[in-house]
Amino acid sequence: MIIKSVTAGLIALALVSAPAFAQQAKSSLTSSDKKFVTEAAEGGQMEVDLGGLAQQKAACDAVREFGRRMADDHGQANRELAQLAASKQVQLSDKPSRKAQREKDRLAKLSGAAFDREYVKLMVSDHEKDVAAFRRESQAAKDPELKAWAGKTLPTLEDHLRMIRQVQGQLAKK
Repeated sequence: MIIKSVTAGLIALALVSAPAFAQQAKSSLTSSDKKFVTEAAEGGQMEVDLGGLAQQKAACDAVREFGRRMADDHGQANRELAQLAASKQVQLSDKPSRKAQREKDRLAKLSGAAFDREYVKLMVSDHEKDVAAFRRESQAAKDPELKAWAGKTLPTLEDHLRMIRQVQGQLAKK
């Protein structure tokens, strides 16, 4: 009887503890690191989608080239982030965020110089926010792999910001 009681107690303990262990297995990231991962993935996908749109709709060669660079660079970063997220048991959405879909729909209605102006304005604003977020995460992330990825990706985003500001200056002169 004692063995049955001990066994029953261990089974009960295992059943009560299982959800706590399962919760830990879901993600090894803190909530702020997880939020960064999901926002970076959504933003990166938006850059790829809008980069493709820029290659089709832009009037200015520099805007088209920047769009190509966005699709390439953010596509690569997205693949790396997806692998990192999977290793941390973070599920990423395969659908664009509402904000990204609104921006894509808005820009899809434009073409030529009007597209160029709005796309460039959005890319400057978006990359200013991205650089700040990646700089913060590269210094403050709790997860060392995420911290390293953010630090590795930051110089590319800073380069994108520098490039799009140059394009913005070229458009202003026209």
